Amino acid sequence: MTLNIDQLLTELTLEEKASLTSGSSFWYTAPVERLGIPRIMVSDGPHGLRAQPGEGDHVGLGGSLPATCFPTASAVASAWNPALLSRIGQALAQEARACNLSVILGPGINMKRSPLCGRNFEYFSEDPFLAGELAVGIVGGIQSRGVGTSVKHYAANNQETDRLRVDAQVDERTLREIYLPAFERVVKAEQPWTVMCSYNKVNGQSASENSWLLTTVLREEFGFEGLVVSDWGAVYHRVPALRAGLDLEMPPALGRSPEAVVAAVQAGEVKSEVLDARVRKVLELVAKGMPVLDLDESFDPEAHHALAREAAAESVVLLKNDGLLPLPVDASIAVIGEFARTPRFQGAGSSQVTPTRVDVLLDELRAVYGDVPFAAGYGVGETVDDEALLAEAERVAGSADTVVMTIGLPGADESEGFDRTHLDLPANQLAALRAVAAVNPNVVVVLVNGSTVVLGDVTVHAKALVEAWLGGQAAGGAIADVLTGAVNPSGRLAETIPHRLEDNSSYFNFPGDSQVVRYGEGIFIGYRGYDKASQEVAFPFGFGLSYTSFTLSDLTVTTRGSVAEGTFGAQVRVTVTNTGTVDGAEVVQVYVQDVDSTVARPVRELKGFAKVSLPAGSSESVSIELDQRAFAFWSVEQGRWAVEAGDFVIGVGANSRDLPLTETVTVEAPRLAVPLSRDSTLQEWMNDPTGRDLIEKEIANGQSAAAMDEELLGVIGNMPMSTLASFGGMSLDHDSLDRVAAAWREQVQVS
Repeated sequence: MTLNIDQLLTELTLEEKASLTSGSSFWYTAPVERLGIPRIMVSDGPHGLRAQPGEGDHVGLGGSLPATCFPTASAVASAWNPALLSRIGQALAQEARACNLSVILGPGINMKRSPLCGRNFEYFSEDPFLAGELAVGIVGGIQSRGVGTSVKHYAANNQETDRLRVDAQVDERTLREIYLPAFERVVKAEQPWTVMCSYNKVNGQSASENSWLLTTVLREEFGFEGLVVSDWGAVYHRVPALRAGLDLEMPPALGRSPEAVVAAVQAGEVKSEVLDARVRKVLELVAKGMPVLDLDESFDPEAHHALAREAAAESVVLLKNDGLLPLPVDASIAVIGEFARTPRFQGAGSSQVTPTRVDVLLDELRAVYGDVPFAAGYGVGETVDDEALLAEAERVAGSADTVVMTIGLPGADESEGFDRTHLDLPANQLAALRAVAAVNPNVVVVLVNGSTVVLGDVTVHAKALVEAWLGGQAAGGAIADVLTGAVNPSGRLAETIPHRLEDNSSYFNFPGDSQVVRYGEGIFIGYRGYDKASQEVAFPFGFGLSYTSFTLSDLTVTTRGSVAEGTFGAQVRVTVTNTGTVDGAEVVQVYVQDVDSTVARPVRELKGFAKVSLPAGSSESVSIELDQRAFAFWSVEQGRWAVEAGDFVIGVGANSRDLPLTETVTVEAPRLAVPLSRDSTLQEWMNDPTGRDLIEKEIANGQSAAAMDEELLGVIGNMPMSTLASFGGMSLDHDSLDRVAAAWREQVQVS
């Protein structure tokens, strides 16, 4: 069956149209049975389905069907591998097809503005370029199998504190350069079936009622063709949201929202064409989602578990290794840490999956090394038995040559719904680590956490440090694969690990107060902020070690096209060589720096990357393309992306602070003419060649030359010309200024 949408729009009653713009229950769109319009099901599922066929519970958090729990976003982002995300997406789609689910609500691509955000485990990165490329991978994978996605949460939803009411006050340049590009990238590349608006306000307007976000930017500028759905409970005033561009309210406010829409149309407050446009988007979504309703398919849970294990292993980041890893096959090891026995592998809240099975690290290591001794070492969330547990850990630690110790964040420390207040690991775990290291210095620390933690008290006691994140249901086996060398770690940090919370650029403005959060750090989040402040960090963005070694050589950068025509770009070519004795994968990272800009810009920005798998001793030439946007900033004056003429440094290396290969390219670009007016400053007029020439000509025609005095310019240069024109003897009076301003507008064709 197919839907004739044009015909349906003529047959639907006003009441039926209004009903379609809200769902029928927690997870279903509204049907219109008399016209053969079915309901379709949606479900949470950024890293695993949380499908609840039927009505679901009252908040949609319990009783979901068993599904494969893949690594969380914070984990799999560290793989830096969009192709892996595509494979995960295809697997998620197959599980959706098996339960007749039409739309998966994910991925989440909000920026990690602060490491305190309670939902950071659901988000990819602090960098919009990386997040966008990973989103393209998973959205493309899911939708290639005829299942929809919902890219979320649009926009500037970067905290849980007061998330339904808080007003994110953020300037347009910061929005354009940091918080919107990942959405723009995935919309233009993959056209997700839906985009989910966020709970919060953006510059005083709720995201669900923000026509600039939903219509001007998303539809008109980005070219989004799909449906805009609310986050669950993000619609506060249905009629203004409808006018702003919100197509579907979820869950439905039955008995309220549809009736309000009907009344608004009848009263002339909403044009019937506006309602029809919203209904059309709902019907288009239903039409795309209908084919899965009649499927009788299944999925292979073992194959999906194997993929989850592969993904989790590729997501592991080796942060430190003083020769302990990989563990030899005949190693004498002891395992300490409750998380090795009671795994924590996913976050809490709306993304929590009912897994098909769960690997346990202790069991996986015993399968390799026999009945290795174990001690819990600490209580998770409880400290009453810590003294006894500590004594047992000391005894067990002394019984082996090497200790594998798992520590991390309890589930109660990070979740949807609240933000963290610090970056510290639990005190009882750190005490256990100190005690174990005092008995046995050969300690391999395995971290299980969804969000960044400070590691100063860890690295001093760990000869090897493995960041395993929340790696999904197969994390136990994946960690064992890395520790034993069955997998050579290739994860790279998708977020910076600072020495202190106070070093993070959002520290003074997070999470705000009085229902307002000011994004005072602007574009300088994550590594952009640490770099701008020349701040030392524990582990930089993009960092990760391997059991082999790599070198980069033969960098060439070839430019092409024209900035004026919008076709400028560059091809970056570099040779990668595996100089070690073990097969492995390197992530080649390309950063761009504007050497001399008229606006504040980051020291460097990630603009390209490629993951390359190489046998030991082999080399490969890698090509990475940079488009014009890689060199651009958002010009507030121009209202567009702009590239300034001058030198740009292309840096290539293994992380944001290890860029051994650089090449400088000179970019030719039209001068960015800042619009000049009577209220522009003297310095702005002097910096503009046309403006300076006009002033010089006016002065030559009889005005005094005070404005041309370089010493005086340093004193009064930041004063508006309109103010200076009122001062006697300052070169230009008001009549002269009017002539100059009119001549400038005519010459640069500014109306």
